Amino acid sequence: MKLKTPNIKYVEWRSPEELHEASLNWISALKFVKYEQHFLDELIENYTLQLISGKTFDKSKKVIHELSQKRKTIDPLLKKIINHHNELTIILDGIDQPTEEKKYKEVYRKLLAELNEYSNTYKEVKKKIFELVKSIIKKDKQKRLLN
Repeated sequence: MKLKTPNIKYVEWRSPEELHEASLNWISALKFVKYEQHFLDELIENYTLQLISGKTFDKSKKVIHELSQKRKTIDPLLKKIINHHNELTIILDGIDQPTEEKKYKEVYRKLLAELNEYSNTYKEVKKKIFELVKSIIKKDKQKRLLN
């Protein structure tokens, strides 16, 4: 399922305070995703033997690779957002700088699109991991019931 990137032309009407708040929310969300990725790593570690055995090996390998790619891209994205947030002073300084403000808002739009794309693909990877682990847990329960 491919999710659409929202139309983000409304940035022109956002106040500096709203832009500040949105940037802080992005940073918080990405830090949570990093924490969540540690949880997923531990989950994968706990079910490693089941993930590498049998029919699930190829699928597991692909999903784990996707998670690894997401882990590699989160730090650069987080750094971009933090740097962008630090540049908010261009808008807050009270000096009328239309070209710099326009550039700031353009970068904001691009970051919003990049964050949405990251979030959508990360959710898909997370869903695949949970489905894999869920199927493994079901198989283990069935084995225990038969014994």
